[in-house]
Amino acid sequence: MANTEPLASQRILIMATDGFEQSELEVPLERLQDAGADVDIASLQLGDITGWDGDDWGDEIEVDLKIGDVKIDDYAALVLPGGQINPDLLRVDDAAVALIRDFAAAGKPVAAICHAPWLLIEAGLARGKRLTSYKSIRTDVVNAGADFVDEAVVVDGNIITSRCPDDLPAFCDAIVAALAERRVEA
Repeated sequence: MANTEPLASQRILIMATDGFEQSELEVPLERLQDAGADVDIASLQLGDITGWDGDDWGDEIEVDLKIGDVKIDDYAALVLPGGQINPDLLRVDDAAVALIRDFAAAGKPVAAICHAPWLLIEAGLARGKRLTSYKSIRTDVVNAGADFVDEAVVVDGNIITSRCPDDLPAFCDAIVAALAERRVEA
């Protein structure tokens, strides 16, 4: 019988702060949990963080740990939701940028959607990569030395990027596939 939980016993980290795009955190969270993964939310501080949904503040989500307390060896992948506010706040936090860089250096999947490629740029991970992003930061992605492509999901090595909430099904599929492939290789 086929395994209906291809990510069973894997832990995944979602890093976000206030202003995360509601659907870009909630949809991957639910999809990864449905695939059997344990998912933690890391943020700048403990407590709750509030999403952005449409034209106003969205729902709160509980933070499991502070970014500075994350042990990279505990996690198989890092997911970075977008929104305009969230990645802009995170990209000026040294611990957040270092964590992204460390996940990438360890060869673990780093998945960024919408405006979250700003975080990849800040971590020095864009140059020479094929990436996509929300249309308003396309120039930022190109100026960072990436090869911008306008596709629902782009996978280049261990970096996974998508454009917007409409791309969430492809984004989540790519994350699950990358983790399932790593499991098979192990």
